[in-house]
Amino acid sequence: MMIDATFWVMISFFAFIGLLIYFKIPQKIKTVLNENIDNIKNQIDEAEKLKEEAKNILTEHEKKISNSKAEVKQMINKASEEAERNVIKTNQDFHNLMDSRKKNAEERIKQLKNQALKDIKNSSVKIAIESVEKLIKNSLDKSKLDKIYNSSLEETKLALKKKSS
Repeated sequence: MMIDATFWVMISFFAFIGLLIYFKIPQKIKTVLNENIDNIKNQIDEAEKLKEEAKNILTEHEKKISNSKAEVKQMINKASEEAERNVIKTNQDFHNLMDSRKKNAEERIKQLKNQALKDIKNSSVKIAIESVEKLIKNSLDKSKLDKIYNSSLEETKLALKKKSS
């Protein structure tokens, strides 16, 4: 057998493999690799947990957004209804005020009409009394005239009292 360089390379290779096995290097490499694999698995599990939490948070926020939209719609509807009620109430108040003013104006017109009728009656009574006085003065003597005037005056006063009551 010849010992050549190939033989020595083979011997050194087996010696190297033997040393690796003696110092348990493959087991250490396997342990380190297993630790790295476990570490990566833990990171993946943690990432999945974070992903689930993010999905849950996203779902909660979407629910809050939809609830907020619903609340906004309710608030808008409520405000619209209240505005309509206010418009209707204001309209009714306006009509009530106008009716009240109309009634007050009609009542004032009645009062003015009654006052005008009383003034016309009083004026006509005065004119009638003055006319009677002139007629009596021109046609009768003084004593008869005083009697007629006083009786007419009292009759007129009684007639006016009856009419004004």
